[in-house]
Amino acid sequence: MKTNTTSLPDSVPDVFLTKFGPDIQGAISGFDRLRLRGTLRHLFQPTVMEAYLNACRVLIKDFGRFAEGITQRIKAAVYQLAEKSRRPYRYLPSSQISKEEVAREIALEDPVEQGLIAILGCVEPCLSYVVRGSLATKHIHMELAQRKCTHFYFYYLHPVLGFMHLRLQSWFPFTININLNGREWLGRQLDRARVAYRKKRNCFVWIQDLAKAQALLDEQWRTDWPPLLNSLLQECHPLHREICQPIHQEYYWSASDTEYATDVLFKDAARLGQWYPRFVQHGISSFASPDVMRFLGRNVPTTTGKVNAHFKGEVISDLKHRPEGIRVKHSLNSNSIKVYDKQGSVLRVETTIVRPQEFRVRRAVEGDRQGQKDWRILRRGIADLPRRAQVSDAANQRYLSALAAVTGTTRLSEVAREICQPIVRDGQRYRAINPWAKEDGALLEAISRGEFAINGLRNRDLQRLLYKTKAAGPEQRRRAGAITRKLRLLRGHGLLKKVSGTHRYVLTQKGREIVTALLAARQADVEKLSKLAA
Repeated sequence: MKTNTTSLPDSVPDVFLTKFGPDIQGAISGFDRLRLRGTLRHLFQPTVMEAYLNACRVLIKDFGRFAEGITQRIKAAVYQLAEKSRRPYRYLPSSQISKEEVAREIALEDPVEQGLIAILGCVEPCLSYVVRGSLATKHIHMELAQRKCTHFYFYYLHPVLGFMHLRLQSWFPFTININLNGREWLGRQLDRARVAYRKKRNCFVWIQDLAKAQALLDEQWRTDWPPLLNSLLQECHPLHREICQPIHQEYYWSASDTEYATDVLFKDAARLGQWYPRFVQHGISSFASPDVMRFLGRNVPTTTGKVNAHFKGEVISDLKHRPEGIRVKHSLNSNSIKVYDKQGSVLRVETTIVRPQEFRVRRAVEGDRQGQKDWRILRRGIADLPRRAQVSDAANQRYLSALAAVTGTTRLSEVAREICQPIVRDGQRYRAINPWAKEDGALLEAISRGEFAINGLRNRDLQRLLYKTKAAGPEQRRRAGAITRKLRLLRGHGLLKKVSGTHRYVLTQKGREIVTALLAARQADVEKLSKLAA
Protein backbone atom coordinates (compact mmCIF):
# COMPACT_ATOMS: atom_id res chain seq x y z
CA MET A 1 0.00 0.00 0.00
CA LYS A 2 1.39 3.43 -0.90
CA THR A 3 1.23 6.23 1.60
CA ASN A 4 -0.99 9.24 1.02
CA THR A 5 0.56 12.16 -0.86
CA THR A 6 0.48 15.77 0.26
CA SER A 7 1.80 18.82 -1.57
CA LEU A 8 4.56 20.72 0.18
CA PRO A 9 5.07 24.50 -0.10
CA ASP A 10 8.29 26.10 -1.33
CA SER A 11 11.37 25.58 0.83
CA VAL A 12 11.91 29.16 2.01
CA PRO A 13 9.30 31.89 2.71
CA ASP A 14 9.28 34.98 0.49
CA VAL A 15 9.92 37.32 3.41
CA PHE A 16 13.25 35.56 4.09
CA LEU A 17 14.24 35.52 0.42
CA THR A 18 13.36 39.19 0.03
CA LYS A 19 15.74 40.16 2.80
CA PHE A 20 18.59 37.69 2.26
CA GLY A 21 18.14 36.64 -1.38
CA PRO A 22 21.35 38.30 -2.68
CA ASP A 23 23.39 36.20 -0.23
CA ILE A 24 21.67 32.86 -0.96
CA GLN A 25 22.33 30.34 -3.74
CA GLY A 26 19.25 28.29 -2.92
CA ALA A 27 17.63 25.91 -0.44
CA ILE A 28 16.42 22.33 -0.03
CA SER A 29 13.93 20.84 2.43
CA GLY A 30 13.34 17.23 3.36
CA PHE A 31 13.74 14.53 5.95
CA ASP A 32 17.18 14.49 7.54
CA ARG A 33 16.93 11.50 9.87
CA LEU A 34 14.16 8.92 10.02
CA ARG A 35 13.91 6.47 12.89
CA LEU A 36 11.43 3.82 11.84
CA ARG A 37 10.20 1.01 14.03
CA GLY A 38 8.80 -2.40 13.22
CA THR A 39 6.67 -3.99 15.94
CA LEU A 40 4.46 -7.02 16.40
CA ARG A 41 1.84 -4.79 18.00
CA HIS A 42 -0.42 -7.52 19.29
CA LEU A 43 2.41 -9.12 21.23
CA PHE A 44 2.73 -6.00 23.38
CA GLN A 45 -0.50 -7.07 25.11
CA PRO A 46 0.22 -9.70 27.81
CA THR A 47 -3.11 -11.48 27.26
CA VAL A 48 -2.35 -11.80 23.53
CA MET A 49 1.15 -13.03 24.37
CA GLU A 50 -0.40 -15.75 26.50
CA ALA A 51 -2.77 -16.63 23.64
CA TYR A 52 0.28 -16.73 21.32
CA LEU A 53 2.00 -19.26 23.61
CA ASN A 54 -1.19 -21.30 23.68
CA ALA A 55 -1.28 -21.32 19.86
CA CYS A 56 2.34 -22.56 19.91
CA ARG A 57 1.33 -25.24 22.47
CA VAL A 58 3.75 -23.79 25.03
CA LEU A 59 2.90 -23.45 28.71
CA ILE A 60 3.52 -20.08 30.37
CA LYS A 61 5.99 -21.70 32.76
CA ASP A 62 8.02 -22.87 29.75
CA PHE A 63 8.20 -19.42 28.13
CA GLY A 64 11.89 -18.91 29.00
CA ARG A 65 13.00 -22.14 27.35
CA PHE A 66 10.76 -21.52 24.32
CA ALA A 67 12.03 -17.94 23.83
CA GLU A 68 15.66 -18.98 24.31
CA GLY A 69 15.31 -21.55 21.53
CA ILE A 70 14.07 -18.92 19.06
CA THR A 71 16.77 -16.46 20.16
CA GLN A 72 19.51 -19.02 19.53
CA ARG A 73 18.15 -19.65 16.04
CA ILE A 74 18.11 -15.90 15.35
CA LYS A 75 21.74 -15.64 16.46
CA ALA A 76 22.69 -18.56 14.23
CA ALA A 77 21.00 -16.84 11.26
CA VAL A 78 22.90 -13.62 12.02
CA TYR A 79 26.26 -15.37 12.11
CA GLN A 80 25.39 -17.23 8.92
CA LEU A 81 24.54 -13.95 7.14
CA ALA A 82 27.89 -12.43 8.14
CA GLU A 83 29.75 -15.52 6.93
CA LYS A 84 27.80 -15.77 3.68
CA SER A 85 28.36 -12.07 2.93
CA ARG A 86 32.01 -12.32 3.96
CA ARG A 87 31.55 -9.35 6.22
CA PRO A 88 32.75 -9.06 9.83
CA TYR A 89 30.70 -9.70 12.94
CA ARG A 90 31.92 -7.81 15.97
CA TYR A 91 30.64 -8.00 19.54
CA LEU A 92 30.83 -4.73 21.49
CA PRO A 93 31.36 -5.10 25.27
CA SER A 94 29.64 -1.79 26.09
CA SER A 95 26.48 -0.12 24.85
CA GLN A 96 28.27 3.25 25.19
CA ILE A 97 30.53 2.50 22.23
CA SER A 98 29.40 4.36 19.10
CA LYS A 99 28.19 1.71 16.68
CA GLU A 100 28.22 4.16 13.78
CA GLU A 101 31.88 5.03 14.35
CA VAL A 102 32.81 1.35 14.51
CA ALA A 103 30.88 0.64 11.30
CA ARG A 104 32.51 3.56 9.48
CA GLU A 105 35.96 2.41 10.62
CA ILE A 106 35.23 -1.07 9.23
CA ALA A 107 34.01 0.50 5.97
CA LEU A 108 37.32 2.36 5.66
CA GLU A 109 39.46 -0.66 6.50
CA ASP A 110 37.47 -3.11 4.37
CA PRO A 111 35.36 -1.05 1.92
CA VAL A 112 32.31 -2.23 -0.01
CA GLU A 113 30.67 -0.52 -2.96
CA GLN A 114 27.24 -1.50 -1.68
CA GLY A 115 25.60 -4.06 0.58
CA LEU A 116 26.33 -5.22 4.12
CA ILE A 117 29.22 -3.41 5.84
CA ALA A 118 29.24 -5.28 9.15
CA ILE A 119 27.07 -6.76 11.88
CA LEU A 120 27.59 -5.57 15.45
CA GLY A 121 26.27 -7.25 18.59
CA CYS A 122 25.68 -5.60 21.95
CA VAL A 123 23.69 -6.24 25.13
CA GLU A 124 21.29 -3.34 25.72
CA PRO A 125 18.07 -2.61 27.64
CA CYS A 126 14.81 -3.65 26.02
CA LEU A 127 11.11 -4.01 26.75
CA SER A 128 10.36 -7.70 26.94
CA TYR A 129 8.43 -10.34 28.84
CA VAL A 130 8.93 -12.02 32.20
CA VAL A 131 6.80 -14.65 33.96
CA ARG A 132 5.26 -13.37 37.19
CA GLY A 133 3.23 -15.10 39.87
CA SER A 134 0.14 -13.68 41.57
CA LEU A 135 -0.49 -14.32 45.27
CA ALA A 136 -4.14 -13.40 44.82
CA THR A 137 -4.93 -15.81 41.98
CA LYS A 138 -2.16 -18.37 42.64
CA HIS A 139 -1.47 -18.33 38.91
CA ILE A 140 1.45 -17.23 36.79
CA HIS A 141 1.07 -14.73 33.95
CA MET A 142 3.07 -12.81 31.35
CA GLU A 143 4.17 -9.27 32.13
CA LEU A 144 6.06 -6.64 30.14
CA ALA A 145 9.17 -5.37 31.93
CA GLN A 146 12.51 -3.70 31.31
CA ARG A 147 15.17 -6.34 30.63
CA LYS A 148 18.44 -6.70 28.76
CA CYS A 149 19.18 -8.81 25.74
CA THR A 150 21.50 -8.94 22.75
CA HIS A 151 20.70 -6.53 19.93
CA PHE A 152 22.15 -6.92 16.45
CA TYR A 153 23.07 -3.89 14.33
CA PHE A 154 23.18 -4.48 10.57
CA TYR A 155 25.06 -1.63 8.87
CA TYR A 156 24.56 -1.25 5.14
CA LEU A 157 25.69 0.84 2.22
CA HIS A 158 22.27 0.44 0.67
CA PRO A 159 21.91 0.90 -3.12
CA VAL A 160 18.93 3.25 -2.58
CA LEU A 161 19.20 4.54 0.99
CA GLY A 162 22.96 4.94 1.33
CA PHE A 163 24.60 4.48 4.73
CA MET A 164 21.96 3.13 7.16
CA HIS A 165 21.38 0.45 9.77
CA LEU A 166 18.77 -1.96 11.13
CA ARG A 167 18.67 -2.91 14.83
CA LEU A 168 17.09 -6.26 15.78
CA GLN A 169 16.07 -7.18 19.33
CA SER A 170 16.86 -10.89 19.76
CA TRP A 171 14.19 -11.60 22.43
CA PHE A 172 10.41 -11.40 22.43
CA PRO A 173 8.69 -9.36 21.05
CA PHE A 174 11.57 -8.89 18.56
CA THR A 175 11.26 -5.14 17.96
CA ILE A 176 13.12 -3.71 14.96
CA ASN A 177 14.48 -0.17 14.50
CA ILE A 178 15.68 1.18 11.16
CA ASN A 179 17.67 4.41 11.01
CA LEU A 180 17.82 6.23 7.69
CA ASN A 181 19.49 9.48 6.68
CA GLY A 182 17.61 11.53 4.11
CA ARG A 183 20.73 13.39 2.97
CA GLU A 184 22.61 10.09 2.43
CA TRP A 185 19.60 8.93 0.45
CA LEU A 186 19.62 12.17 -1.60
CA GLY A 187 23.29 11.66 -2.43
CA ARG A 188 22.46 8.28 -3.97
CA GLN A 189 19.58 9.80 -5.93
CA LEU A 190 21.76 12.64 -7.25
CA ASP A 191 24.42 10.14 -8.33
CA ARG A 192 21.87 8.19 -10.35
CA ALA A 193 20.49 11.41 -11.86
CA ARG A 194 24.05 12.54 -12.71
CA VAL A 195 23.66 15.81 -10.79
CA ALA A 196 26.95 17.19 -9.47
CA TYR A 197 27.24 18.29 -5.83
CA ARG A 198 29.65 18.98 -2.99
CA LYS A 199 28.87 17.33 0.34
CA LYS A 200 30.56 17.70 3.71
CA ARG A 201 29.51 15.06 6.21
CA ASN A 202 25.69 15.25 6.43
CA CYS A 203 25.35 18.53 4.54
CA PHE A 204 25.28 19.62 0.88
CA VAL A 205 27.15 22.91 0.46
CA TRP A 206 26.55 23.10 -3.31
CA ILE A 207 24.23 21.31 -5.73
CA GLN A 208 24.33 21.83 -9.48
CA ASP A 209 20.54 21.60 -9.89
CA LEU A 210 18.70 22.56 -6.69
CA ALA A 211 15.25 22.19 -8.29
CA LYS A 212 16.06 18.59 -9.22
CA ALA A 213 17.42 17.92 -5.72
CA GLN A 214 14.21 19.24 -4.16
CA ALA A 215 12.10 17.08 -6.46
CA LEU A 216 14.11 14.03 -5.35
CA LEU A 217 13.66 14.94 -1.67
CA ASP A 218 9.92 15.25 -2.24
CA GLU A 219 9.91 11.76 -3.75
CA GLN A 220 11.36 10.36 -0.51
CA TRP A 221 8.23 11.03 1.54
CA ARG A 222 6.11 9.57 -1.29
CA THR A 223 7.98 6.26 -0.98
CA ASP A 224 6.03 3.01 -0.97
CA TRP A 225 7.54 2.05 2.38
CA PRO A 226 6.32 -1.52 3.16
CA PRO A 227 8.13 -3.28 0.26
CA LEU A 228 11.35 -1.38 0.97
CA LEU A 229 11.30 -2.08 4.71
CA ASN A 230 10.11 -5.67 4.32
CA SER A 231 13.06 -6.45 2.02
CA LEU A 232 15.43 -5.38 4.83
CA LEU A 233 13.36 -7.37 7.31
CA GLN A 234 13.60 -10.52 5.20
CA GLU A 235 17.38 -10.30 4.89
CA CYS A 236 18.17 -9.48 8.53
CA HIS A 237 15.38 -11.38 10.28
CA PRO A 238 14.49 -14.45 8.18
CA LEU A 239 12.62 -16.10 11.10
CA HIS A 240 10.00 -13.36 11.19
CA ARG A 241 7.43 -15.27 9.11
CA GLU A 242 7.63 -18.29 11.38
CA ILE A 243 7.32 -16.07 14.48
CA CYS A 244 4.32 -14.22 13.05
CA GLN A 245 2.45 -17.28 11.79
CA PRO A 246 0.72 -18.53 15.01
CA ILE A 247 -1.55 -15.47 15.23
CA HIS A 248 -1.28 -14.37 11.57
CA GLN A 249 0.22 -10.95 12.12
CA GLU A 250 2.81 -8.85 10.32
CA TYR A 251 5.26 -6.23 11.42
CA TYR A 252 3.66 -2.80 11.80
CA TRP A 253 5.89 0.04 10.60
CA SER A 254 5.85 3.40 12.37
CA ALA A 255 8.10 6.43 12.82
CA SER A 256 9.42 6.73 16.36
CA ASP A 257 10.81 10.18 15.54
CA THR A 258 11.64 12.24 12.47
CA GLU A 259 13.94 15.16 11.76
CA TYR A 260 12.97 17.42 8.86
CA ALA A 261 15.57 20.00 7.80
CA THR A 262 15.46 23.11 5.64
CA ASP A 263 18.99 23.93 4.45
CA VAL A 264 19.50 27.48 3.20
CA LEU A 265 22.69 27.43 1.15
CA PHE A 266 24.50 30.77 1.41
CA LYS A 267 26.94 31.72 -1.35
CA ASP A 268 29.91 31.51 1.00
CA ALA A 269 30.78 31.23 4.68
CA ALA A 270 31.47 34.97 4.99
CA ARG A 271 27.91 35.88 4.02
CA LEU A 272 26.33 33.51 6.52
CA GLY A 273 28.94 34.54 9.08
CA GLN A 274 27.78 38.15 9.06
CA TRP A 275 24.18 37.11 9.72
CA TYR A 276 24.39 34.08 11.99
CA PRO A 277 25.33 35.85 15.26
CA ARG A 278 22.22 38.00 14.79
CA PHE A 279 20.09 34.92 14.12
CA VAL A 280 21.39 33.38 17.35
CA GLN A 281 20.86 36.54 19.36
CA HIS A 282 17.27 36.99 18.26
CA GLY A 283 16.48 33.29 18.47
CA ILE A 284 17.46 33.02 22.12
CA SER A 285 16.43 36.50 23.33
CA SER A 286 13.31 37.39 21.34
CA PHE A 287 11.24 34.24 20.87
CA ALA A 288 8.97 33.73 23.89
CA SER A 289 6.83 30.68 24.74
CA PRO A 290 3.87 31.77 22.54
CA ASP A 291 6.26 32.14 19.59
CA VAL A 292 7.67 28.64 20.09
CA MET A 293 4.14 27.24 20.33
CA ARG A 294 3.19 28.93 17.06
CA PHE A 295 6.33 27.62 15.35
CA LEU A 296 5.37 24.07 16.35
CA GLY A 297 1.76 24.37 15.24
CA ARG A 298 0.01 25.07 18.54
CA ASN A 299 -2.81 27.60 18.65
CA VAL A 300 -2.15 30.67 20.80
CA PRO A 301 -5.38 32.57 21.59
CA THR A 302 -5.50 35.71 19.46
CA THR A 303 -7.52 37.57 22.09
CA THR A 304 -4.66 37.56 24.58
CA GLY A 305 -1.55 36.59 22.66
CA LYS A 306 -0.62 34.50 25.71
CA VAL A 307 -0.34 30.77 26.39
CA ASN A 308 -3.69 29.25 27.30
CA ALA A 309 -4.03 28.76 31.07
CA HIS A 310 -5.03 25.12 30.49
CA PHE A 311 -1.75 24.34 28.73
CA LYS A 312 0.15 21.80 30.89
CA GLY A 313 3.25 21.30 28.76
CA GLU A 314 6.71 22.78 29.00
CA VAL A 315 8.42 25.18 26.60
CA ILE A 316 12.22 25.35 26.75
CA SER A 317 14.69 27.43 24.74
CA ASP A 318 18.40 26.87 25.09
CA LEU A 319 21.68 27.75 23.47
CA LYS A 320 24.51 25.26 23.06
CA HIS A 321 28.08 25.77 21.87
CA ARG A 322 29.06 22.93 19.54
CA PRO A 323 32.45 22.26 17.90
CA GLU A 324 31.03 23.46 14.57
CA GLY A 325 29.20 26.51 15.97
CA ILE A 326 26.31 27.70 18.12
CA ARG A 327 22.94 25.93 18.12
CA VAL A 328 19.63 27.42 19.33
CA LYS A 329 16.90 24.92 20.23
CA HIS A 330 13.27 25.41 21.24
CA SER A 331 11.35 22.43 22.69
CA LEU A 332 7.66 21.85 23.29
CA ASN A 333 6.51 18.57 24.81
CA SER A 334 9.50 16.64 23.38
CA ASN A 335 9.03 18.08 19.88
CA SER A 336 11.57 20.72 18.94
CA ILE A 337 12.79 23.19 16.35
CA LYS A 338 16.41 24.28 16.16
CA VAL A 339 18.71 26.39 14.05
CA TYR A 340 22.45 26.07 13.50
CA ASP A 341 25.13 26.76 10.91
CA LYS A 342 26.44 23.73 9.04
CA GLN A 343 29.87 23.60 7.43
CA GLY A 344 30.16 27.38 7.61
CA SER A 345 27.87 28.27 4.70
CA VAL A 346 24.59 26.41 5.34
CA LEU A 347 21.85 27.67 7.66
CA ARG A 348 19.82 24.69 8.83
CA VAL A 349 16.40 24.95 10.50
CA GLU A 350 15.24 21.53 11.68
CA THR A 351 11.98 20.32 13.19
CA THR A 352 12.03 17.09 15.21
CA ILE A 353 8.75 15.30 15.90
CA VAL A 354 8.75 12.72 18.69
CA ARG A 355 5.11 13.19 19.74
CA PRO A 356 3.03 13.27 16.53
CA GLN A 357 -0.18 13.42 18.57
CA GLU A 358 0.53 17.14 19.04
CA PHE A 359 -0.50 17.59 15.38
CA ARG A 360 -3.55 16.77 13.28
CA VAL A 361 -4.12 15.11 9.91
CA ARG A 362 -7.30 14.98 7.85
CA ARG A 363 -8.16 11.30 7.55
CA ALA A 364 -10.84 8.71 8.11
CA VAL A 365 -11.03 6.58 11.24
CA GLU A 366 -8.30 3.93 11.25
CA GLY A 367 -9.59 0.74 9.67
CA ASP A 368 -12.32 2.54 7.71
CA ARG A 369 -10.66 4.06 4.63
CA GLN A 370 -13.98 4.88 3.00
CA GLY A 371 -15.32 6.61 6.09
CA GLN A 372 -15.84 10.34 6.56
CA LYS A 373 -12.62 12.31 6.89
CA ASP A 374 -12.03 14.69 9.74
CA TRP A 375 -9.09 16.32 11.53
CA ARG A 376 -7.73 13.59 13.76
CA ILE A 377 -4.56 12.91 15.74
CA LEU A 378 -1.45 12.44 13.62
CA ARG A 379 -0.39 8.79 13.95
CA ARG A 380 3.06 7.27 14.22
CA GLY A 381 2.30 4.92 11.34
CA ILE A 382 4.21 5.45 8.09
CA ALA A 383 0.91 6.19 6.32
CA ASP A 384 1.06 9.64 7.95
CA LEU A 385 4.69 10.40 7.03
CA PRO A 386 3.62 12.84 4.25
CA ARG A 387 1.66 14.86 6.80
CA ARG A 388 4.72 14.85 9.10
CA ALA A 389 6.70 16.31 6.24
CA GLN A 390 4.07 18.98 5.68
CA VAL A 391 3.76 20.15 9.30
CA SER A 392 7.55 20.05 9.75
CA ASP A 393 8.08 22.12 6.61
CA ALA A 394 5.49 24.64 7.81
CA ALA A 395 7.25 24.91 11.19
CA ASN A 396 10.59 25.56 9.48
CA GLN A 397 9.04 28.25 7.30
CA ARG A 398 7.44 29.99 10.29
CA TYR A 399 10.81 30.03 12.02
CA LEU A 400 12.62 31.44 8.99
CA SER A 401 9.93 34.11 8.63
CA ALA A 402 10.43 35.06 12.28
CA LEU A 403 14.20 35.31 11.78
CA ALA A 404 13.65 37.57 8.79
CA ALA A 405 11.31 39.81 10.78
CA VAL A 406 13.75 40.47 13.62
CA THR A 407 17.06 40.59 11.78
CA GLY A 408 18.49 43.28 9.50
CA THR A 409 21.56 45.18 8.44
CA THR A 410 20.34 48.39 10.02
CA ARG A 411 21.63 49.17 13.49
CA LEU A 412 19.08 49.47 16.26
CA SER A 413 20.19 53.04 16.92
CA GLU A 414 19.30 53.96 13.34
CA VAL A 415 15.88 52.33 13.65
CA ALA A 416 15.15 54.06 16.96
CA ARG A 417 16.28 57.44 15.67
CA GLU A 418 13.38 57.52 13.19
CA ILE A 419 10.72 57.64 15.89
CA CYS A 420 12.66 58.75 18.98
CA GLN A 421 12.73 62.40 17.89
CA PRO A 422 9.97 64.91 17.09
CA ILE A 423 9.00 65.31 13.44
CA VAL A 424 6.94 67.76 11.39
CA ARG A 425 4.76 66.35 8.64
CA ASP A 426 2.33 68.34 6.49
CA GLY A 427 2.72 71.27 8.87
CA GLN A 428 1.78 69.14 11.89
CA ARG A 429 4.30 68.50 14.67
CA TYR A 430 4.40 65.04 16.27
CA ARG A 431 6.21 64.34 19.52
CA ALA A 432 8.94 61.71 19.86
CA ILE A 433 8.05 58.12 20.81
CA ASN A 434 10.08 56.59 23.61
CA PRO A 435 9.91 52.77 23.32
CA TRP A 436 11.61 52.36 26.72
CA ALA A 437 8.98 54.41 28.52
CA LYS A 438 6.20 52.38 30.12
CA GLU A 439 3.30 54.07 28.31
CA ASP A 440 4.83 54.18 24.82
CA GLY A 441 6.24 50.66 25.23
CA ALA A 442 2.78 49.31 26.06
CA LEU A 443 1.39 51.12 23.02
CA LEU A 444 3.95 49.54 20.68
CA GLU A 445 3.31 46.08 22.15
CA ALA A 446 -0.43 46.52 21.67
CA ILE A 447 -0.31 47.49 17.98
CA SER A 448 2.07 44.61 17.15
CA ARG A 449 -0.20 41.85 18.51
CA GLY A 450 -0.89 38.93 16.20
CA GLU A 451 -4.69 39.27 16.21
CA PHE A 452 -4.40 42.64 14.42
CA ALA A 453 -2.11 41.43 11.64
CA ILE A 454 -4.92 40.61 9.19
CA ASN A 455 -8.03 42.56 10.21
CA GLY A 456 -6.34 45.56 11.78
CA LEU A 457 -7.11 47.31 15.08
CA ARG A 458 -9.70 49.84 16.21
CA ASN A 459 -9.83 52.55 18.83
CA ARG A 460 -11.85 50.28 21.11
CA ASP A 461 -9.25 47.49 20.77
CA LEU A 462 -6.50 49.72 22.11
CA GLN A 463 -8.76 50.93 24.92
CA ARG A 464 -9.27 47.32 26.00
CA LEU A 465 -5.55 46.64 26.02
CA LEU A 466 -4.22 49.89 27.51
CA TYR A 467 -6.79 50.40 30.27
CA LYS A 468 -7.30 47.76 32.93
CA THR A 469 -10.86 48.74 33.89
CA LYS A 470 -14.02 49.33 31.89
CA ALA A 471 -15.45 52.84 31.62
CA ALA A 472 -18.65 54.55 30.53
CA GLY A 473 -19.94 58.07 30.00
CA PRO A 474 -17.43 60.93 30.14
CA GLU A 475 -14.54 58.66 31.14
CA GLN A 476 -15.12 56.41 28.14
CA ARG A 477 -15.18 59.46 25.82
CA ARG A 478 -11.97 60.78 27.43
CA ARG A 479 -10.25 57.45 26.79
CA ALA A 480 -11.47 57.34 23.18
CA GLY A 481 -10.05 60.83 22.63
CA ALA A 482 -6.70 59.83 24.16
CA ILE A 483 -6.48 56.77 21.91
CA THR A 484 -7.37 58.89 18.86
CA ARG A 485 -4.38 61.13 19.63
CA LYS A 486 -2.13 58.07 19.98
CA LEU A 487 -3.33 56.74 16.63
CA ARG A 488 -2.64 60.13 15.06
CA LEU A 489 0.89 60.05 16.55
CA LEU A 490 1.56 56.57 15.17
CA ARG A 491 0.28 57.55 11.72
CA GLY A 492 2.38 60.68 11.79
CA HIS A 493 5.52 58.59 12.35
CA GLY A 494 4.47 56.25 9.53
CA LEU A 495 3.94 53.22 11.79
CA LEU A 496 0.21 52.81 11.08
CA LYS A 497 -2.02 53.38 8.09
CA LYS A 498 -5.80 53.52 7.96
CA VAL A 499 -7.74 50.86 6.08
CA SER A 500 -9.83 52.72 3.49
CA GLY A 501 -13.55 52.90 4.28
CA THR A 502 -13.18 51.53 7.84
CA HIS A 503 -12.22 52.59 11.34
CA ARG A 504 -9.36 50.10 11.39
CA TYR A 505 -5.60 50.59 11.26
CA VAL A 506 -2.79 48.23 10.26
CA LEU A 507 0.98 48.34 10.67
CA THR A 508 2.90 49.57 7.65
CA GLN A 509 5.89 47.55 6.45
CA LYS A 510 8.14 50.21 7.97
CA GLY A 511 6.12 50.07 11.17
CA ARG A 512 6.37 46.31 11.46
CA GLU A 513 10.15 46.35 11.04
CA ILE A 514 10.68 49.19 13.51
CA VAL A 515 8.27 47.93 16.17
CA THR A 516 9.57 44.35 15.96
CA ALA A 517 13.17 45.50 16.37
CA LEU A 518 12.38 47.80 19.29
CA LEU A 519 10.25 45.24 21.11
CA ALA A 520 12.99 42.64 20.67
CA ALA A 521 15.40 45.08 22.31
CA ARG A 522 12.94 45.70 25.16
CA GLN A 523 12.62 41.97 25.89
CA ALA A 524 16.30 41.08 25.49
CA ASP A 525 17.95 39.30 28.42
CA VAL A 526 21.05 41.26 29.41
CA GLU A 527 22.88 38.18 30.71
CA LYS A 528 22.27 36.20 27.52
CA LEU A 529 23.27 39.13 25.30
CA SER A 530 26.46 39.60 27.34
CA LYS A 531 27.36 35.94 26.82
CA LEU A 532 26.74 36.22 23.07
CA ALA A 533 28.87 39.36 22.87
CA ALA A 534 31.75 37.77 24.85
